[in-house]
Amino acid sequence: MGSIMQTIKAVLFSGIVLFAILHCQAQDTVTNIGSTLTIQQCVDIAIKNNLQVRQSEITMLLNGVAFNQSKDNLLPQINGNASQGINFGRSINPYTNQYIDEQINTGNYGLNAGLVLFNGLSLQSAIKQNRYAYEASKLDWQQQKDNITLNVLLSYLQVLSSQELLEVSRKQAEIDSSQLNRLINMNKEGAVTPLSNLSDLQGQYAADLGGIVTAVNNLETAKITLFQYMNIRYKKDVQYEKIPLDLFAPDDNTNSDSIFQTALTVIPSIKSVDLKVKSYQNSVKYYRGQYYPTLSVYGSLSSNYSSAATSTIYGANVPVASDSYVTVGGTNYPVFVQQPSSSTTSKIAFSDQFKNNRYTQVGLQLSVPILNYLRTRNNVKQAKINLKNAEITATSTRNQLQQNVEQAYQNQLAAYGQYRSYQDQSKAYGESFRITEIRFNEGVITSDVYVLAKNRLDQANVNLIASKYNYIFRSKILDYYRGALRW
Repeated sequence: MGSIMQTIKAVLFSGIVLFAILHCQAQDTVTNIGSTLTIQQCVDIAIKNNLQVRQSEITMLLNGVAFNQSKDNLLPQINGNASQGINFGRSINPYTNQYIDEQINTGNYGLNAGLVLFNGLSLQSAIKQNRYAYEASKLDWQQQKDNITLNVLLSYLQVLSSQELLEVSRKQAEIDSSQLNRLINMNKEGAVTPLSNLSDLQGQYAADLGGIVTAVNNLETAKITLFQYMNIRYKKDVQYEKIPLDLFAPDDNTNSDSIFQTALTVIPSIKSVDLKVKSYQNSVKYYRGQYYPTLSVYGSLSSNYSSAATSTIYGANVPVASDSYVTVGGTNYPVFVQQPSSSTTSKIAFSDQFKNNRYTQVGLQLSVPILNYLRTRNNVKQAKINLKNAEITATSTRNQLQQNVEQAYQNQLAAYGQYRSYQDQSKAYGESFRITEIRFNEGVITSDVYVLAKNRLDQANVNLIASKYNYIFRSKILDYYRGALRW
């Protein structure tokens, strides 16, 4: 039965893969996006086009077919057969079982059925095995969708972050451009003292323009990465919808252990490995069941036809003297026997032969496994090894999840601490630059002091934006482990 199942799976897999490829190609061809992209659209497109998600879906469909087949194996087998042939030369008349030397047409027709009554509950164990495997594959499919969702979310946030950084870079350049124009006008009037103030601002403005180029490149790179996750052609002029950015402080009443306990109940990969363990447990039961005898009930109905089949019709009987005689008083008297006066031979019709030659059989069959190259024993051993591997994988997956939750929790705390620190830094440097700019405009300080204060504020603003989006993403990861991922 295992080889039959493998053959069925191989055929179905080829068909499903071909259908999926053609279907997905057709979808890719008609994938059109508007002038604005939302995070939900990006996730939907990425899930539809992602290769790993497609493969997981195909695996799920195959396991669903295998599950249905295991249930169908409880049904009886019914097969029909028919053969029609022409015999030339000397052959046996299937009707009289005698040799004849003529061309005849023959046919055999049959219908047989069988039903397994007991085989060590292997069929029932196979149903449970395939059901758990099917449910696990659905969770694996969901896990792949969750993975691509997190990747798209990170990439989308990177685009928004790059957009803000580009805006900051342009504002920085605008401030320096205003100062530079002021000094240029003063220089024309001979009022710039010292002249290094003008050259310092020119160098600072050139650095600002270089920063804008870098920011533009980073933004385009982030957009291209997002389109790579969506697996569609890059569209440069697309706008990206802003998403609500919650910047709440971490909940002091929540710890990493409580998040881990919640994750155990909501993360698809954990449920999947547990179901796979159950599947392999029933796989062991399936092969153990093959140690037991198989009891089946069967029945058949058959008939045959031969063009050589004939029937003879005899006329009325008349007395005819035979070679035998009896002696009475020394006189021999012939013995008369009754014989047909005439006979007529005719072919037997197909319908009459089909009805007259009908043969029916019903019975029970018991098959006792004695020695089959120790295949059953080795199959049981292999199933136990697979079960042990599944149990190890389940334990490892739980440990990995616990470590990931712990790391994500610590990352969120660190990201929030950085965000608050950079908030204070940006505020402090902002006030410092405000005072420095006033003093620079009044000519109290030189340009090097102004440029230093400006650079510190610019870097503080960049750090603040980066830390803000880093904290948002770290929070989203913990939301995922809580089963509450949203945007």
